Amino acid sequence: MAGLVVIIFAALISVFCYCLMPDNTPDANRMNVAIGTMKPGTNVKMLLITNPSYDPKADDGSWFSGWPDEYITYAIDTSWIRNDSVYYIPFTGADPNYARIEAVHFKDVCGDCASAAAEARSFISNNNLVERTFILGTDRFGRDLLSRILAGTRISLLVGLIAVVISLCIGIFMGSIAGFFRGKVDDLVMWLLNVIWSIPTLLLVIAITLALGKGFSQVFIAVGLTMWVEVARVVRGQIFSIREMEFVEAGQALGYKTPRIIIKHILPNIMGPVAVIAASNFASAILLEAGLSFLGMGAQPPTPSWGMMIKENYGYIVVDAAYLAVYPGLAIMMLVLAFTFIGNGLRDALDTKEGTSVLN
Repeated sequence: MAGLVVIIFAALISVFCYCLMPDNTPDANRMNVAIGTMKPGTNVKMLLITNPSYDPKADDGSWFSGWPDEYITYAIDTSWIRNDSVYYIPFTGADPNYARIEAVHFKDVCGDCASAAAEARSFISNNNLVERTFILGTDRFGRDLLSRILAGTRISLLVGLIAVVISLCIGIFMGSIAGFFRGKVDDLVMWLLNVIWSIPTLLLVIAITLALGKGFSQVFIAVGLTMWVEVARVVRGQIFSIREMEFVEAGQALGYKTPRIIIKHILPNIMGPVAVIAASNFASAILLEAGLSFLGMGAQPPTPSWGMMIKENYGYIVVDAAYLAVYPGLAIMMLVLAFTFIGNGLRDALDTKEGTSVLN
């Protein structure tokens, strides 16, 4: 149940992440190098200046994909308003450098926010001078780490889901024809299974990824094409034992076609073991995606992949910013453990041996 709670929570985050993230731009990619590698809980003053490339009429953002950045964000140490300009000292991480005072006109800060200077000062003070808290700190590019991790939840779950669906479709089909028809068909399928089984999974995924090219969509195709072998073995073994039962013979006697017998009568009776292997494959797909992204063959920047975050920040483990790699690693661990717990729970719930021993 703990694993189920974590999975449901992760699923809700993956759907509504852009409504929850402090940085709700697409891919949580708002960069500000001046505040790179800030520690968790850091507060930074920000000056928001109207983005000249932002067009409200062409805004195609949404709660599912994020919103374009309306403002250009500057980290500042201090600021003050004088006449028709905002004066500020850029943030350097050290003591304020009063020799670097810069200024920006009201019109550049907020556009036509007000016609009178007094109204503009009030508007800028309330809307364009803000303080932001980075709960989990920032990465070396100054991006909010919490937002990146939340957005990465969607990547991991989506890769796992699509890879498992691909593996189930191929594995159930191959296992069904091998277990039902037997003979030469079974020999051919088993030969193919043994060949694929003999190749290390990660190497096979890397080979398929290189053949398909780098990218997010190629990842789940490559992972799915390597995980169907286990599904096919389980389905084949289950159909071997069910094929000789009376209801299958009754269907054949009634003249039902083979696809109907397999789909409507055999497969519903073996979905328990298939669900267990699917949960296990989901965890494996998340780990494979993280490994591919770490190697640079998975999701490409700026896509917020947990594996990519570890790759970008693993060098900070030996310094005082180890959290940059630890937090994504903890996220991977929790999600993989959740699916592992779900798989173990399904196995225990569907195991009839314990119930049989109690009855005896």
